[in-house]
Amino acid sequence: MLDVTVVLLEEGFSSTAIMPVEIFHFAGKLWNDLHDCPAEPAFRVRIASLDGGAVHSIYGLGMTPHVALSDVERTDVVIVSTSKLDLDLAFVENSALLPWLRRQHEQGARVVGVCMGAAYLAEAGLLDGRMATTHWALADKFAARWPRADWRPDLFVTEDNRVLCSGGVFASIDVSLYLVEKLCGHEVAVKCAKSMLLPMPRIHQTGYAMQTISKSHGDDRIREVEAFLQANFHTDISTQALAERAGLGERTFVRHFKAATGKLPAGYVQALRIQAAKAMLERDAKPVQAISYDVGYDDVAFFRHLFKRIVKMTPTEYRSHFAPLSVRAEAALEASQLN
Repeated sequence: MLDVTVVLLEEGFSSTAIMPVEIFHFAGKLWNDLHDCPAEPAFRVRIASLDGGAVHSIYGLGMTPHVALSDVERTDVVIVSTSKLDLDLAFVENSALLPWLRRQHEQGARVVGVCMGAAYLAEAGLLDGRMATTHWALADKFAARWPRADWRPDLFVTEDNRVLCSGGVFASIDVSLYLVEKLCGHEVAVKCAKSMLLPMPRIHQTGYAMQTISKSHGDDRIREVEAFLQANFHTDISTQALAERAGLGERTFVRHFKAATGKLPAGYVQALRIQAAKAMLERDAKPVQAISYDVGYDDVAFFRHLFKRIVKMTPTEYRSHFAPLSVRAEAALEASQLN
């Protein structure tokens, strides 16, 4: 049986600790209990705080740990939950955690940072030269603060030399099931997920992010072209026509546009179209083919392929995640009728 230690931090999100506790506790157990089979628990779970005292979440939920960090000499898995958003203050208050994390990793433990918990791994130096992820909205700040890590905000879960990260609060579910599958096998992980009515681990969080079309800049000529494209992205416009609108030669325009926005004109239009398609999928039940036409793609197969390449899920999958309940229910009914 493997030892899992979940670390509680003050003013964090309780779910980033509770979900891992329940998933590891029920792995090999809940499915068996529901089917009147002998339980085969795979993990022994301990909850720890810095001093062994109770910890309160950001919304006041009190959580009482089993042990203090100093009581845990060795463990196979460490889960670092989230803490307060003021990281500078949090690092001071939780300074004892950093050497403890380094020691556990040196002793062979897998160390996991959930959402903002990845910041503690980075501050401890465990992410230097390693792949990492966090919530997509924090990625740029984390990359600026800890540039030696290879930040991959497109991913829900990363693993690099026994150091794991997960993006977002509920990605604690993804990384926990990921480890159950890795350490216990696919069958145990699937049974655990099914018994708890959970999906198996997601890979990409790209579809959940608010994508920035253009970086901030002060080029008025390019701003004017951007405004024109935002109003006319659904039509085909040549680069030459855009250059003439900006009063520049084509090659000069492309160079200025890329410097100002970070994208080539074609890539910029593509980003606008995908953002518009996402908004339509979130809003109503219009057929995917109609949405493809509306945003400027006559070839719906090409649109589907492009959407999946960029968003990491198909248009239908995206709608099933983010459309209003009435739209999701209608789509599910149509799918069941087709089957």
